[in-house]
Amino acid sequence: MFSFLSFVVFLSILIIVHEFGHFIFAKRMGVKVERFSLGFGKKIIGFKKGETEYCICAIPLGGYIKMAGETPYESRSGAKWEFLSKPIHKRALIIFAGPALNYFLAFLVFIAVFLMGNPQMTSDIGAVMEDYPAQEAGIQKGDKIIALDGKPIAYWEEVLKLIHEKTEGSVDVKVQRGSATFDYKLVPQVKSTKNIFGQDVRIGLIGIAPSEKIEFVKYGIVSSINLSASRVWGLTKITYMGLWRIITGGMSVKESVTGPIGIYMITSKAARLGFVYVLQVLAVVSTCLAIFNLLPIPILDGGHIVFLALEKMRKKPLSPKVYEGISNVSMFLLILLMVFVFYNDFNRMEILDKIARWWQQK
Repeated sequence: MFSFLSFVVFLSILIIVHEFGHFIFAKRMGVKVERFSLGFGKKIIGFKKGETEYCICAIPLGGYIKMAGETPYESRSGAKWEFLSKPIHKRALIIFAGPALNYFLAFLVFIAVFLMGNPQMTSDIGAVMEDYPAQEAGIQKGDKIIALDGKPIAYWEEVLKLIHEKTEGSVDVKVQRGSATFDYKLVPQVKSTKNIFGQDVRIGLIGIAPSEKIEFVKYGIVSSINLSASRVWGLTKITYMGLWRIITGGMSVKESVTGPIGIYMITSKAARLGFVYVLQVLAVVSTCLAIFNLLPIPILDGGHIVFLALEKMRKKPLSPKVYEGISNVSMFLLILLMVFVFYNDFNRMEILDKIARWWQQK
């Protein structure tokens, strides 16, 4: 129950921040906002303040704001407070503000993580594999790697990066064992594997695994800001590279995409590990939500921005009939994608098999 409530709160934060971006910019541009909804479907609770109704609805998997005169096919009076009465650049800012605020949330949350203490696996060795250079050289479980090729090492991320890059020659490994230190020269085994984009790569391996020891590394405010910006930018690059690989057939959609069920499982695990882990997941998902909403799909924010670009080039908007037709087709395709993602999450986590076994036992 706690995991579900944590997930609902987690998702609600992302939705509220996104919709608040649209909301606050609509207000600043003089557009009347008729409704601010958390969730879809039947209204559970709500109140009205000023010209806007604020409500919570039954299906907590999204949210929306309803602006006056926001679509070409609804009745309009042509009043200056209607969305479509505003210049193109103001409408674009209102649309872009939602994803932008998700980006900003991710940036702030990552800053908080680095200030509070970013969890890092230490360079302590938790296991030594048979028939690999580390075992043959005499490296033992419990040793701590303190330098590689003369470079000081503190965390496992550094160990992986340096050793995986060693596909030629040897690597000098300095380990600490109790109060003593030992130096080894190892020639990594080179093996082929696939990276996160499904591409074949060659990496060096010496046959060691990390321990479960974690350190929370704190940074100053300036370093935290720089690291946060770097993390958000890195996530953006990786996500767009992954999307390109999916579009070009280089990556499997089935293995690369997750939805609310997958996010729920990840959030539940993070909640058990600690608050800082939840913050990390929140920042990552907020970044991905911003990226997803900026995709040029007609019913998403990115699609609306494309419509505005076409309007700018054509000197007139699309006809209401064409706009409605494109939106309906896009909605249908997006629903199909959501069904696929839900099914994929259920199948990946063997939920369908568990349900089938439960039904047979019943």
